[in-house]
Amino acid sequence: MTVFRYRAVAADGRMRRGRLAAASAAELELRLGRMQLDLVAAAPVRTRWLPGRARSLPRRELIHFCGQLEQVLRAGLPIVDGLRALRDGGAPPRLRELLAGIAAAIEGGQSLSGALAAHPAAFDSVFVGLVRTGETAGRLPEILARLAEALKWRDELAAQARRIAAYPLLVGGAVLAAAVFLMTHVAPQLRAFTAGMGQTPPPSAQALFLVADGLAAHWPALLAAVAAAGAAARLWLRVDPAATRTVDRLKLRLPLVGDILAKLALARFAGGLALLYAAGVPIVEALATVRETVGNRAIEDGLDRVEQAIADGRCLSQAFAGEDVFPPLVIRMLRVGEDTGGLDRALTGVCYFYERDVREAVERAQALAEPALTLFLGLLLGWIMLAVLGPVYDLVGGIGA
Repeated sequence: MTVFRYRAVAADGRMRRGRLAAASAAELELRLGRMQLDLVAAAPVRTRWLPGRARSLPRRELIHFCGQLEQVLRAGLPIVDGLRALRDGGAPPRLRELLAGIAAAIEGGQSLSGALAAHPAAFDSVFVGLVRTGETAGRLPEILARLAEALKWRDELAAQARRIAAYPLLVGGAVLAAAVFLMTHVAPQLRAFTAGMGQTPPPSAQALFLVADGLAAHWPALLAAVAAAGAAARLWLRVDPAATRTVDRLKLRLPLVGDILAKLALARFAGGLALLYAAGVPIVEALATVRETVGNRAIEDGLDRVEQAIADGRCLSQAFAGEDVFPPLVIRMLRVGEDTGGLDRALTGVCYFYERDVREAVERAQALAEPALTLFLGLLLGWIMLAVLGPVYDLVGGIGA
């Protein structure tokens, strides 16, 4: 049995949320139906800290899956035969395992979307919702092509972020290694040298000796304390929604990084909502599906309130206008889309704007971070070198005098 977190609409039109155990997403829908609830969205409760958890599918493999399955469907092959052809065509082990399970589930009577929903670590709710819509509308190849394009953009952005992080990690690692070597090997020899010469080391060297002694005596306890604090913080965030909400709000207010995180979440939201709405998914159901992929609890809570406001009869732009986590640009574009009947185009425009803005913001962050990091690490290494070489120069000067 899997515990699902679900969102459903009751007979009075109100949104209901809760958790329910079921063997599959299909059984969950049946059980909710007996409770007079219409399922809108569901996701298994995540338990990432448990051993043996499901592994996610690398994004590039997911892109290849979408592209190859689109070609199979356009060629007119039965979907089970197509999945097996992909499985036997040199797919990586994880993807091959998934393809075998999906093909078996479809043979057992499930739809493609139902089979994908059984693997939430590999296929998120937007992916499954779009596939379900494509099946209903008979536009599955087109939907798969759109998914591939959206995933390519995410992959390009992730690659750019990795390139930006490579320089600070490399430089920081080199400086940290040099600092550890100086404090663990050079500092003790320098202290013995100054003591043997009967000299008092300068304050900078004394501070270095103090840090080196502390690290040498307490490094196991320091490592254990850092690891324990990290594990406790992660567990606290998982079991306390209020803490997660507070941390996510603070993330959006961080200098430099917060703006990028907010724009990235908004681009993900607008892109997913545009895809779902253009595919014919009702707006309330589309909002419920997109909510699971935003990745920030503060924005998710805002979408919850927007969804409830729409269910109460307010229009989309008015519902968004009451939430401070959505900037004026989003609200203006939604209002224009409603007035012109082109809501999907307006959402696509919002997504494009934030995608471009995220790229530019990341490039600006890189341009600022590299010299700032170089300066900071240079000052740190300079202080260590001064503390090491200063006493030596003093002793040499004293001998010369």
